[in-house]
Parts: sequence; C-alpha cells; structure tokens
Amino acid sequence: MILSFFADGGILTHYINKASIHHINKASIHPNFIFMLQLQNIALRQGQKLLFEQVNLTIHPGQKVGLIGANGCGKSSLFSLILGHLQSDQGALTYPPQWVLAHVAQETPQVATPALEYVLEGDQELQDLQQKLLEAEKNNDGKAQGHLHGQIESIGGYTATARAAKLMHGLGFTPDQESQLVSHFSGGWRMRLNLAQALMCRSDLLLLDEPTNHLDLDAVIWLEGWLKDYSGTLLLISHDRELLDHSITHIAHIEQNTINYYQGNYESFETQRNAQLMQQQANYEKQQKNIAHIQSFVDRFRAKATKARQAQSRIKALERMAQLAPIYSHSPFTFTFYSPEKLPTPLLNSRQIVIGYDQKEILAQVNFNLIPGDRIGLLGPNGAGKSTLIKLLAGVLASKTGTLTQAQDLKIGYFAQHQLEQLYFQQSPLQHLKKLDSNLSEKEGRNFLGGFNFQGDQALQPIQSFSGGEKARLALALIVYQRPNLLLLDEPTNHLDLEMQQALINALQEFEGAMVIVSHNRYLLRSTTDRLWLVSAHRVCPFDGNLEDYQDWLNRKSVDSNGNESKSNVSLINRKDQRREEAHQRITLQPLQKKLKALELSLEKLMKEQEELNQILADPNIYQDSEQKEYLKGLLITQAQLNEKHSELEDDWLEVSEEIEKIKNKL
Repeated sequence: MILSFFADGGILTHYINKASIHHINKASIHPNFIFMLQLQNIALRQGQKLLFEQVNLTIHPGQKVGLIGANGCGKSSLFSLILGHLQSDQGALTYPPQWVLAHVAQETPQVATPALEYVLEGDQELQDLQQKLLEAEKNNDGKAQGHLHGQIESIGGYTATARAAKLMHGLGFTPDQESQLVSHFSGGWRMRLNLAQALMCRSDLLLLDEPTNHLDLDAVIWLEGWLKDYSGTLLLISHDRELLDHSITHIAHIEQNTINYYQGNYESFETQRNAQLMQQQANYEKQQKNIAHIQSFVDRFRAKATKARQAQSRIKALERMAQLAPIYSHSPFTFTFYSPEKLPTPLLNSRQIVIGYDQKEILAQVNFNLIPGDRIGLLGPNGAGKSTLIKLLAGVLASKTGTLTQAQDLKIGYFAQHQLEQLYFQQSPLQHLKKLDSNLSEKEGRNFLGGFNFQGDQALQPIQSFSGGEKARLALALIVYQRPNLLLLDEPTNHLDLEMQQALINALQEFEGAMVIVSHNRYLLRSTTDRLWLVSAHRVCPFDGNLEDYQDWLNRKSVDSNGNESKSNVSLINRKDQRREEAHQRITLQPLQKKLKALELSLEKLMKEQEELNQILADPNIYQDSEQKEYLKGLLITQAQLNEKHSELEDDWLEVSEEIEKIKNKL
C-alpha cells in the first residue's frame, strides 16, 4: 500500500494488485479533490540525470494523450511517477481518488493459470465480488448473495468471459489457446496476455508503454480500433506514427527537461511544432541583430566620457535581456545505405517451395522472383508464416521441397525480430564493426558510428548497458556497413524512437537493391514499399490493394469451421503476363533512378558554381576597374554558359522524373 499525503491533510490510498491495476479506496476521497490528472511544478531525476524541471501539466478526463520524446527523455519514468513507483524531487502529482488505473505489467509470472482466467483477473472489482459471493454462499447468507448478484450484474460481470475471449481474439489468440496455461506461452505472447489483462480492467486511466512492440499488424489494427472506443483517459507511449494519428487527441512532448502540451494528433503536432520552431528561429535571429547593434554601440562609446552613461545603460540592458536559444530540431541520425558493389538480376528465385517445421507444413507452392528495385511488404494473419518466409530468404531455414536459387553475388542484410540477442554484450560498437572489417581504423569506425548517434566514448563502451533502442541502432549500423543488395527486415522499428525511424525510412527510400519487410509499422510500409504480398492460407501471393484494402480484408474475412480463412476473401493474382510486365518495368526503372540521382548531383554542383560566380560579380569594384574588362567579359560569358547548362539539366531532370512516375503508376 502507498499513502500519498496532501498539504491540506487529505490522504489518497492506492491498492496495487498482482494484475498491475490500481484501485482507490473511495472512502478516502477528499471533498476538495480535483477531477483531472495534474502535474504541478514537478522535478524528477534519474540518478544524476535531470529528466524534468518545473513541469506543469493538466490532463482532463477522456483525453487521449500521446507521450513522445527521444529515448531516455523520461517517458517511462513519468508513468512510474503516476503509478507511485517513483517519487518526484519537487512538486505534486494528483489525480481523482476514485479513478481506477490500469497499465501493462512488464513481467508475467510462470503460473499454471489458463490464459482466459489470467485475462479475467484484470477486472479486479469483479474478482473481489465473486470472492465475496463464494463466502456468502459458504455462509448460506441469501440476502448478501442477492445483493452481490445485483452488483455483478451492474458491472457486466456475467458477460466478462465473453469480453475476455474477444480481447484475446483481437490480440491474435485462437480459441484453443484460451485454455492453455500461461506458463506455456513464449515471452512475446505473455506480454500480449498482460496487455489483454490491462484492457480487461474497466479503468478510468489507462497507461500503455509501447503496446505494439509485441504485436503484428493485424493486432495493431485491432488495438487501434479498441483505443478509439475507449471511454477513459489514455496515456500512450508509442513510436508508431499512425497509431498516434488515429488513436489520440493530444500530444505531450518531452524535450529539454520540460513537457509541452499540444491539441490534436501526431500530424497536427508536427505542424504546430514546425511553426513554433520557425518562429523561435526568427525571434532568435532578430535578437542576435539587436544584441550586435547594442554591443557595437558599447564598444564604440564605452571609453568616451560623453557617452559613458548611455553605454553603461546598454550594458545593463544586455544583462537583463532573456537570451533566446536557436532552434534545436536536427536529428542526431544521419546515414545512408552504401551502393551495393553488384546488383545481379535476379537476386533470388524460387520454384514450388514448401516450408515447414518437422511434419508441419507452413507454406507451400511458393514461387517468386526478386530483382533489384523490388520493395515488398509482407502482410498476413499472425502465425501465417511471414517470419518463416523471411528466414527462408535469409538462408536460416531450408525448404522441405522445391528449389531456391541465389545469385552468385547475392549479399543479404538480415534484421531478425530477435537480432539484438545475436550481439556480443561484452564488446563495444567499434569492436562489432571491426569484426566485419579488421582493416578499419578507429577514426573511420567512430565517424561511421556517429551517424547512428554513438557519440564520443559510447562507441568504445560495452553494449551490455545499452538500451533496446541503442542495440537496435547498432544492429542496423552493422547491416548498413556490409553493403547488402538484398535487405530482409523483420520488425526493424521495434525499440526505435520516431527520429531514428524517420532516418531509417529516408535511408531505405534511397536503397538501390531489393527489400522485403515485415512490420506492424504502417508508416514504414507506406513510405518504403510499393508492392504487398499476402501470406495466408499456406500460400504467398501478391495482394491487390493497399493497407486500407488490407484492413477491409481483415474486417470481412470469414473463418470456416476448421479455423482456416475462407479462400474467397484472398486476392490471388497469378497472371504470369502481368508479373512479367511488372518485372520488366522494374528493370527499366533502375537505370532511370540512377540517371535521376546523377542529374541531381550535377545540378547541385552547378548551382554551387553559379553561386560562387554570382558572389564575384556582386563586387562593384570589378565594374569600375578598366583593367578588369576582359576578365569581366569572361565571367559574364561563363555565367551565360552556366545558366544555359542549368536549364538543360532541369529539362533532363523533369523528363526523367516524368518517365519514372509513369512506370511507377503502372506497377
């Protein structure tokens, strides 16, 4: 039990049960208590690191708040503060004492409890009433039994089992798994059970910290719908842009030891934030000009007796001036995928592949052709075989039958869901890099790692103390360094914050090889892939549609009596002529994209030459000196030539861009 004391003598009592759900003793409600979540002048440290200082924030009932900020800024610590696991160094955090709080436990006990019963434990009030009913039945107290039955009815207790089963189904559990013991599930599935248990609670305040990390796309789409319908107050920590866009009404942004509150979803926050940064930069530049003007006056007249008083007053004005800071919005991550050394066509080819484990067949009749420029996102229900297919492509899993042909110069960059476990925790990022290239100098290695924000001595430290996000960044850095021509990415954005995700997306957009991606992050899929494959009903086939169409497909897909998906809802496109035409178009697209990039580099170089020439011609002295006449004439001729060349390059760029757009529209 945790007691929170208030200045006016009120006491708020929290009861914390094993389901990580807080229930408030309603008898302790103070009559003057406010009915909102408030942070008043909060300061919080983690060891020597200051997380927040003088933070004031008010969250009203029913608001759905996305809590964002760089990894390590204090998002999870704020949750711990709300839950009473941490105490603030200064200030007060208050919320209505009648509120029921729920959050997802980070650990699941190895209990021999059926999964459905474990989820039902999330409704602690129902559990308490059922226990009292058992006692009343034991004591043969008919009056108490009738009263308790009425209470159970009023909170929907008699439909709780159906509600728990619906939650489990939405999160990807099959009916057979409802009776499976919790201890028999893997770690990722136990985290899903913890999430279901938290959602089962009829909470007033729900705290979710990266709930999608252990979910696939189907479950993420389901969770998004559930959160839209949730009637309580929500605090959501997430690096999933689309979940933030579709599920929340406000953004709380942690930056530079404070929290700024914005109305609207994540897209609205970005618009507001950019406007603020532009205004801040304009104000900063204006103030710098003012400071320079005042300082110039002080420097000129400080020593003159007649102006000394004015100079002193301006010195005091400078001292009183609140110094504005320049904008700080640049990402610490800057990297690109190096151009592959070779781009053979095709990279991979499969014919009549059958994949499975032991006697179980997962996928059959798998036929595909991967060529440079392919950008494929894998869709499909949980357990259909998306990760299995990725493992086949990576060479981690052998096929049962069929042929998989790899190009001689194939070079695979494989990021697995459990990639972080393959790192050497006692070694530093630089040591990991040197395993790939023993001739790499320390300076070159540290410069490369700096693009992934491993700054200073962090590049030399053992990674055992690194966060999940830092380890994921290192795993990606190692893949980038190897210059692959085929990228196989299985949930690459888990643990990555929004800035690193954007840096990864930018790099993938410029990648010249082929890529196959499994991800629950729809923004990543939209931004980096142009074709979707559906893995379903033991088959792999092109999906005729986009992510919205896939969501519709999920909503309408039927289930037969054996639990298998109805094939009538699966879009099977097996037209060989169409696939051959699409492959031809992608082969045509690759040299055009290279040409476009070369034109952009030429334009950039030309514009730099023009800028340098214009600076020379801007000097008035060059026009007044008669000896410079021939020199000036030569410069003007060069300027005309550069302008003509610029116009030609722009025309070429537009022509190539239009051709690329035409090809993409056909694919």
